[in-house]
Formats: sequence, C-alpha cells, structure tokens
Amino acid sequence: MLRRRVIPCLDVSAGRVVKGVNFVNLRDCGDPVEAAVRYAAQGADEIAWLNITAGDEGWRTLLAAVERAAEQVDVPVTVGGGVSEERHVRDLLAAGADKVSINTAALRRPELVTECAERHGAQCIVVAIDARADDGPTGSWTAYESGGRRATDRDAVAWAEEAVRRGAGELLVTSMDADGTKAGYALDLLGAVVERVSVPVVASGGAAGPEHMADALEAGCAAALAASIFHDGTFTVEEVKATCRTRGIPVR
Repeated sequence: MLRRRVIPCLDVSAGRVVKGVNFVNLRDCGDPVEAAVRYAAQGADEIAWLNITAGDEGWRTLLAAVERAAEQVDVPVTVGGGVSEERHVRDLLAAGADKVSINTAALRRPELVTECAERHGAQCIVVAIDARADDGPTGSWTAYESGGRRATDRDAVAWAEEAVRRGAGELLVTSMDADGTKAGYALDLLGAVVERVSVPVVASGGAAGPEHMADALEAGCAAALAASIFHDGTFTVEEVKATCRTRGIPVR
C-alpha cells in the first residue's frame, strides 16, 4: 500500500504566512522560508506554498522566495497562486518547485492543464479546487475561483474529473465551508472526488488535529494538508504521523 503524505500548507500573502477562517480574517504566521525549513525538519513529506494574493504581488519576488526555500529544504515543494500561463509553471519549476498548483486559470481555460502536462509532465501539475457546498439537497458542490471570491458555474466533482482527463496528475481539494474552522475535513466532498478520479487527492480545509488528518487518509485521500495546527504549534508533523500509525495508516 502506498504511504500517505502529511503536508503542512503555507498560505502566503505579501511575503508572509497567513491563516484565516473561511478564506477571510487573515492573521500573520511568520516567514514562509523559515516555516518550510521547520516543517521539513519535523518530517513533513511535502510543503505546499500557496501564494493567495499572487495577482497583487511581484512574480520575481515569489520566485526568489521559492528558490530560497528549495535550497534549504529536502522535501518536495508544491507552489501555486497566480499561475495563469505555461511560462509560470516553467519559471516555478526552474526556481526549484517540484510541482505547480493551478486553480483559477485552469477553470477559465481548461486547455492550460493539458498544455502544462504535455510540456512538463502530469506528475508535476496539480489542479487545486476550492469548493463550497450548494444550498438545497446535499451531495453537490460548486467550484470557486479567485481565491474563493467568485463562484463559477462548474460542479466541483465534475470539474475534478475533467481536470484529470486534461492531464492533472494530482488534485488539491479544499472545502471552503470547513477551511480554518477546525471542525474536520469535508469527508463527503473528498469521498466523492476520490471515487471519481484515478489520481492522488490531497485533502485540505478544516483539520483540528491528527485524528482529522487520519480520517481523510482513511477516506482514501493520498495526503492530508493542514495549516493552523502546525503554524500555532498545536501539533507537530510527527504527532500526526504517530496517530496515523496507531490507526494502521501507512506513513513514512
């Protein structure tokens, strides 16, 4: 059985790690490169670096920061935020990112996923999906763009399937309803996506501790991602892995 991954997430704005609730009310949580080094030392399997206000910041500044992080950590780094063209993927990979996450641009022009996968390989193309549960009957979710600020007309699960058909090698699925709430991941959303796609799914949004992360891994996700519990020092990566081991979940 493939070993599951534990991934600390760095939501970066204006060069600083930030965290909020339901994508708003952001608070400062420190320097992203220092955080990446700390989490790698704790045993993180990967670092996710999501530049949540990338459209308003200098691209060269981001690339320089990613390059610094890549030089100092020995685990894979996935970088996203503001990726709207194939050249952005190329630049980030050249700066030291191992994978690149695409969200809004993929929704607006799905062909971008195919172009990037064909040029750089599906293994390094991650499509991030921010989803909110629809009103009315349960079991449907809408994909959002622009950092969760705008609803699209796309069903999130159907979009997950299309993204994989177009070449995504991994999906990063965030429940906007659960994000930052520490009430646990949206296992119904994650289960629906896992059931419909053949690539690894990374769970995001809502973890309060190791048990929640283990829940997502037991539900079929290849990796569980969290931010607040690590940034606040509530739990370490190793504590999450220890919980997984006691529940029989294979981790490194």
